[in-house]
Amino acid sequence: EVQLMESGGGSVQAGGSLRLSCAASGYAYSNNCMAWFRQAPGKEREGVAAIYTGGGSTYYADSVKGRFTISQDNAKNTVYLQMNSLKPEDTAMYYCAAGAIPRVRWASQYEYNYWGQGTQVTVSS
Repeated sequence: EVQLMESGGGSVQAGGSLRLSCAASGYAYSNNCMAWFRQAPGKEREGVAAIYTGGGSTYYADSVKGRFTISQDNAKNTVYLQMNSLKPEDTAMYYCAAGAIPRVRWASQYEYNYWGQGTQVTVSS
């Protein structure tokens, strides 16, 4: 059984930082895509960042470039999302996702087979 377990969400003030973690188990972690999505109330789920675990290539949404960094620890089958300079508009439920995703489709939620339960990030002004 594939499990993706997120942790690290919380509440911070604007300008603060958080680090999210996603631990994968029962999953062919290597040579696949691990990604972070977010969904705010009343909005569609959007891709935030992705990493291809085989080679380490990373992709980001324009809205988070320069502020968020996705990284991996292959020994722990874990992906991280370091979020700096947080803004109130970053407030959302953040989800970890995994699958064998074509690189041009990394931001499409419909491509992913596996999802975590989500972790809430709240940024106050």
